[in-house]
Amino acid sequence: MTGIYLAAAFSIGGLLFFNRSRLINYLLVIAFLVLQTGFTFYEYLHPNTTELGYFTADALSILMLATLSIISIPAMYHSYVFLTKEKENPAHRAIYFAAMVVLLTAISAAYLANHIAVTWIFVELTTLSASALIYHRRNNRTLEGTWKYVFVCAISITLVFIGILFLSFTLKKAGTDDLSFAVLLKKAPELNLFWLRLAFIFIFTGFTAKLGLVPMYTAGIDAKDKAPSPAGAILSSVLMNMGFVGIFRFYVIIANSPLHAWANHVIMIAAILSIFVATVYMTKVKNIKRMFAYSSIEHMGIVMLGVVAGGVGYYAAILHIIFHAFVKSSLFFQMGQIYRIYKTKSIYYVGNYFKYNLTGAIVVLLGFFCATAMPPSGLFISEFLIFRALFEANYLAVLIVVMMLLTIIIWAFGKNIFKLLFSPPIDFKEDDLEKIKPVESISQFILFGLVVYLGLNPPQEFVTLIHEAIKNLPK
Repeated sequence: MTGIYLAAAFSIGGLLFFNRSRLINYLLVIAFLVLQTGFTFYEYLHPNTTELGYFTADALSILMLATLSIISIPAMYHSYVFLTKEKENPAHRAIYFAAMVVLLTAISAAYLANHIAVTWIFVELTTLSASALIYHRRNNRTLEGTWKYVFVCAISITLVFIGILFLSFTLKKAGTDDLSFAVLLKKAPELNLFWLRLAFIFIFTGFTAKLGLVPMYTAGIDAKDKAPSPAGAILSSVLMNMGFVGIFRFYVIIANSPLHAWANHVIMIAAILSIFVATVYMTKVKNIKRMFAYSSIEHMGIVMLGVVAGGVGYYAAILHIIFHAFVKSSLFFQMGQIYRIYKTKSIYYVGNYFKYNLTGAIVVLLGFFCATAMPPSGLFISEFLIFRALFEANYLAVLIVVMMLLTIIIWAFGKNIFKLLFSPPIDFKEDDLEKIKPVESISQFILFGLVVYLGLNPPQEFVTLIHEAIKNLPK
């Protein structure tokens, strides 16, 4: 089925690229969404089945695949709205949808890849397809954002490649050359620690570009800002999840080797620095999309702290990254409406959003509560569990520092959100105000509802999948 999915999805991407008919473009997009949803259900019903030798639907990939499929439907809908509101160019529309389909397919394949070199190939493909989306508006700013993204991602993918090379050295000494995650896990206690340490540093650093973590988080900030809002939603959610999957699969191997404690120190430094960087920028940033992007860096830092803390932190980290994907994609979908009303992303000029778009303002307010992990948001549950895990692992000093930084982030986030909602806008002309249909906000309410429901009352199947995903980590 994986082979059929990849062949069909890439064929749809190719047809979208060469076709200029509006109707056929949208029919192809609908066909892709049906294919993506059907494939996700198939993988859920056939867990731990390996196909084509390199793709296995384990619990982690099923969870991430389901998250992607849920978000991809509103992403395509909001893309349709976005493209119909701007002066539509058939060639640009075709390239946009082709890039979206290839990006979502490559991310899905990276989730399922059971071999680190195969993961690497599809991660590289996400860089190329994401670049086409970032450059969609074809002006100097998007060109700058695109080349920065390509440049940083090229360095990151090279680092991962070097890490894989070091990994092959250590595997040869263990008597095998199989780079599948299953073999790496089995051979973990026998691997040469010197080469394994080097491999982890390079692979971890490389994947931070996709995850949005220090040191290579910069790749995503400009990309999310310059890309159209529906594409920014994908870059801020399921693409970051792909970076997490890449790091998490290798972390499971390291956790079963004598380097577990050392790797935890490396990840903890990166996580704390990420939250610190997010705090500094969120107190200064005036661009709403960049504020959402820096908020994602903060959340990725919290996720990795959960991984480091261990215990219930493993469970909470998976929970947190799924909830974050739903919340952050919703805020980016809403950002498209904000931009259509004010024609600016600057927090300085916007205001009175309740007056101009009531349903959109409610979405922004709910998004603020969810993103800052206030009850009843599911992120409150996952953050609470991560903090509990840090306390139980005797990381009390880290916990105090992180809570202080998060307090500053909530203040900075809240200050800008309440400016958008209640303060009068500056130099704003109501004459050419665009009326936003309430139906355009339905997808965001559904995603927030999912975050609350899965946090307060998670189905047993969902809980079982998360426990299955972390079963190979030390207790």
